Amino acid sequence: MNSSQVQETGSMLTIGELASYAGVTVRAVRHYHAKGLLPEPERDHSGYRRYGAGDLVELIKIRTLAEAGVPLTRVRELLQADQEEFVAAVADIDKRLRAQIRERQRHRERIARLAAGDNLVLPREVVEFLDRLRALGVDERIVRVERDGWIPLAAHSPERVPEWVARKREQLAVPQLIDFYLTLGQALDWSDHDPRLVELADNTAAYLTQLADKQGEEHIGDVDIEPPLAMLLDTLALDTAPPARRLVELLTKRGWTGWTKLERVDREQRATATPPPLGRRPRAR
Repeated sequence: MNSSQVQETGSMLTIGELASYAGVTVRAVRHYHAKGLLPEPERDHSGYRRYGAGDLVELIKIRTLAEAGVPLTRVRELLQADQEEFVAAVADIDKRLRAQIRERQRHRERIARLAAGDNLVLPREVVEFLDRLRALGVDERIVRVERDGWIPLAAHSPERVPEWVARKREQLAVPQLIDFYLTLGQALDWSDHDPRLVELADNTAAYLTQLADKQGEEHIGDVDIEPPLAMLLDTLALDTAPPARRLVELLTKRGWTGWTKLERVDREQRATATPPPLGRRPRAR
């Protein structure tokens, strides 16, 4: 419709024409009516609502504010504000939008970490430790066991993670522990009765005893994890790597028990050859 046609109809527009001139949809116009932002005119004798030039100007203002990110709940406030109030309100809205942008950027970073795998739920130092295991040739299944154990630890005690990771890094400087990781990966394909598990238990127990005699048992068992969480982590590890459960039984005979938290066992426990419930072990004597 051109300007002469508008004049012929008394400068009044249908809802479709109004929407078209304002660059919005009819549905948007009706939505603005429902929100009380744009007055809804009375119907004419033909049953149609007719809009004037003032309605068009008001609708364009509403559209402009909405497209700028102004919440519809504040559009009416801005339409009725004087210059000073308008500037203050826009500054407040801009501040809110910048906060939303920062939050969405954090969401994007989390999504990017999701695509990166381990980075999603683990701090950087743990991811670097897991990558170090991979670089040493540790079986990926063992790396996954380590990763899954770190996830609840990092969530429960994030402040302890740097300390625990530092200890893990120290352990990776010890050839016997590297060999343990490598052999444990191979053991995933062994049966519970494979004699190599006995050899692994012998070597591991001998190393732990030597280390305890040299640096003290507290150095080995000082993980400081609550028993219920330790039990959960033990169950997670031993269910994922079944040979580890048999290894714990063999280590119990040799004076050591546990997985997440290693501890000495007394002679009575060694004689029974059955480790106490994982995560609820007696303290070392």
